[in-house]
Amino acid sequence: MTHILRRNKAEKATPDGNPDEAGFDATLTELPLLPTERIWGFWQHSSVNIGLAVATWAFLQGAAVAYYVGVVQAIASIFIGYGISVLLIALAPCMPSVKYGIEQFVGLRSAFGENGARVVMVAVSTVLAAAWSAVLAIMFGHGLVTVANQLFGVELSESGVAASLLALVAIIVSCVILARGPVSVEAVCRIIAPMLVVILVGIIVIVFTHNTWSELAALEPLGGASDDPHLNFLLAIELNIAGGFAWWPNMGNLARLSRSSRVGFWPNWMGIFGASVVAAIVGALAALSLQIEDPTQWMIPLAGAGIGVVALVIICLANVTAILSQGYASMVALKGGGGRLFRTAAWPWLIAVILGPSAVLVFFPAAVYDNYGRFLSWGAIVLAPLCAVQIVDYFILRRRQLHIRDLFLPISQSRYGYWKGVNFVAFIAVGAGAVTYSLLLNPVSYEPSGLFRYTTASLPAFLVAGLVYYVLTRVVVQPLGLGGYDTGSARR
Repeated sequence: MTHILRRNKAEKATPDGNPDEAGFDATLTELPLLPTERIWGFWQHSSVNIGLAVATWAFLQGAAVAYYVGVVQAIASIFIGYGISVLLIALAPCMPSVKYGIEQFVGLRSAFGENGARVVMVAVSTVLAAAWSAVLAIMFGHGLVTVANQLFGVELSESGVAASLLALVAIIVSCVILARGPVSVEAVCRIIAPMLVVILVGIIVIVFTHNTWSELAALEPLGGASDDPHLNFLLAIELNIAGGFAWWPNMGNLARLSRSSRVGFWPNWMGIFGASVVAAIVGALAALSLQIEDPTQWMIPLAGAGIGVVALVIICLANVTAILSQGYASMVALKGGGGRLFRTAAWPWLIAVILGPSAVLVFFPAAVYDNYGRFLSWGAIVLAPLCAVQIVDYFILRRRQLHIRDLFLPISQSRYGYWKGVNFVAFIAVGAGAVTYSLLLNPVSYEPSGLFRYTTASLPAFLVAGLVYYVLTRVVVQPLGLGGYDTGSARR
């Protein structure tokens, strides 16, 4: 089936209707990848994930945690939060994507239907990708403004035009690299990732050279001492669970390029978990030891003007690698699930759709930069339930078997057609999870309810969405003969 889809795609891509396999790159389409087209081994996938994880947002994650808790609880909350959410996103969407070589939102058609998956893709992939790319680009601008101030003795504002223009440069550079496809993404990440590891080790050495463990452990949170340290600890855990779920829109399309299920699964633990945890802990240590929340202000006080400027430049470049990895995954998602308009669009136009809004947002640096926690909360309110629906659908109801042909058939012919291409049960489940999250933690004010101190918000949202989806599928969808659940488990 994969060969037939590929041949049809290649024929449509040439003016005379003759297949042009030599000029056909399946990694830039929604089609299932053949084993020979999986370009990443363990270390390639790991380096991309490390480059994606160890950007300034990981340092900002640590600083956000440091606002609520001290060193000991910060380390514990980071391990707990990321451990839970990275495990879940490593299962879905990564496992279906790497097993069948499918774009992750194409795989989501089995649970949401073709039109339903398209709605999810546009809402999640494009909006969140644009927002997070803007955050990374603005932090790139902040960092280079700090470098310019140090080297040239100027006093540029981090919220001024200079920072925004530098952020725009980061967006433009990312567009140029993305236009060359996933090989360029992997090459850039392979160069930056080792440098970031050196910087992380250097920060740890410097922090512990100037502070003993007892001194660090005695430091108060950036937000000051709390009357309810347990609640603050749960808020810190929630921040980290949400931080892990924030990777959901990207990870399936990156795992898709891996050569085996193991290569698709374990690099998430080395990169997204390991690198994120280390970077966030380093961020918390630096923020608490310096009592400074902005990561772009750490390097020079820690390492001095010379080394600090070099480290800050490398970290700024790491933000570009994160934009690249996220942008690639989002653009493949658009091409696979965005309908005819995006499916026939040239790659540069897809880049413009994803990063174009980011280029606008970078001119509002204060508004974007100051809302990091809210970005996480608004992401988790949807991503935790989405992850639950996909895990229940793929691992429990379908027992890890998808029919690839039906993912690409017209709605009227596909076993995943549901109600005119939409599985309303999946959306009801996600909605139930989102309501659960909101009742436990207000995503606007970040005010927790009384029950939050025992449950967090993302985990109950995940559990409620998964349970609602399972029950309604058994009670409503399967008896109506929809979704292909009662058919055989043939692989293709």
